[in-house]
Amino acid sequence: MPRPDTPLIIALDYPDLDQALVMADRLDPARCRVKVGKELFTRSGPQILEALHARGFEVFLDLKFHDIPNTVAGAVEAAADHGVWMINVHAGGGRRMMEAARERLDKRRLTTHLIAVTVLTSMSREDLAEVGVDDDPLSQVERLAALSQRSGMDGVVCSAQEATALRALCGDTFLKVTPGIRPSALNGDDQRRTLTPARALAAGSTHLVIGRPVTQALDPMAALADIEHEIGR
Repeated sequence: MPRPDTPLIIALDYPDLDQALVMADRLDPARCRVKVGKELFTRSGPQILEALHARGFEVFLDLKFHDIPNTVAGAVEAAADHGVWMINVHAGGGRRMMEAARERLDKRRLTTHLIAVTVLTSMSREDLAEVGVDDDPLSQVERLAALSQRSGMDGVVCSAQEATALRALCGDTFLKVTPGIRPSALNGDDQRRTLTPARALAAGSTHLVIGRPVTQALDPMAALADIEHEIGR
């Protein structure tokens, strides 16, 4: 099956393997990638990756590693050995942690994309202040994105509202993976810094993570097709 030429990543935010695969079987791996997060991976382990790969999907393993450099390097290597398309770490772990992960992948010549989480899209300025960051989310995102790029990351997770600034700061080829995307007909929920798919791509996002607007639709592929139409694909 050809690899998808698409910015769309569908979040399989399910509590177990069976439910995730029921949804995966309703999607076309030629038209989207899928994301596996902490709950699903913790319950299902590598079996979910094997099952999705067998169905032809490229997988973004969203585990947000954050630990001492050697531990994160080993975890990133293990994820890449499972054949995932993309893995992420927390930029807040610092330069040495990110560089260790980069060096481990390069040493093994593993091609998994390695990106960093800047500021969680659920966080406001008040949330940042509570953890000791006296700055607005955009400034903190820019600071961590620049550090991530210097540390060898392929890109970052960021809000669509920050994508324009990061495109200017880090360039077009630096990946900007944006969660919290809601089609124009829907409103956001617990993701506070959101945009529609078309506006996010115009702003500079390179990949869009979309969950419930597709996975809770009566016809997920029809919902996906509506999003493709919205972004002109």
